[in-house]
Amino acid sequence: MIPPEQNGDFVAAMEDVLDVYVRPFDPKRPVVCMDEQPRQLIGEERISIAAKPGQVRRYDNQYVRNGTVCNFMFFQPLGNWRRVSVRERRTQLDWAEEIAQLLDVDFPDAEVVVLVNDNLNTHKIGSLYERFPAKRARAYVERLEIHFTPKHGSWLNAAECEFSVLSTQCLDRRIGDIETFRREVQAWQDARNAAGDGMDWQFTTEDARIKLKRLYPQI
Repeated sequence: MIPPEQNGDFVAAMEDVLDVYVRPFDPKRPVVCMDEQPRQLIGEERISIAAKPGQVRRYDNQYVRNGTVCNFMFFQPLGNWRRVSVRERRTQLDWAEEIAQLLDVDFPDAEVVVLVNDNLNTHKIGSLYERFPAKRARAYVERLEIHFTPKHGSWLNAAECEFSVLSTQCLDRRIGDIETFRREVQAWQDARNAAGDGMDWQFTTEDARIKLKRLYPQI
């Protein structure tokens, strides 16, 4: 539920993101969506019974909690590419290191990376200065164009849609340790990239002005 007094801010941020999504593909200015997803590591308390012909895999309903991890998703809808990093934490330093990899490794030849992400307090330019020397941090800043999704508007982040696919296709079972978790996510990522799966975003600013007109301030 969006408070009426925040409607204008929501609409402005929403239209800003939607306008980014209709930009044509440009390898020099790739559009990349970023999101985070905390997950529990769930181990088996008793050894499960493997599946066999005519019998599904059976496991005990008791399980062991082995802590948490955080998935960092970077998804390029028009480039049919994604990268998922599994980290133990989700601090501002972790975000800064992921941004450094995005610019130095994933898109080293891009002039500017157009980044869409939410307003989490770690997703800020200051995080780069907290992690790297000022000269290096500034170099990263000059190659970033950040667009923030509005509060209560996480559905506008295409990376969240990709997380839904990851959860359904890969993480719909118990995984008890971070090494196995990383290995399974890496396999999913490589297979999906190899298949060239992307996203055809259909919701536009014109659609929003019709379907979400109740959110637009009345003049």
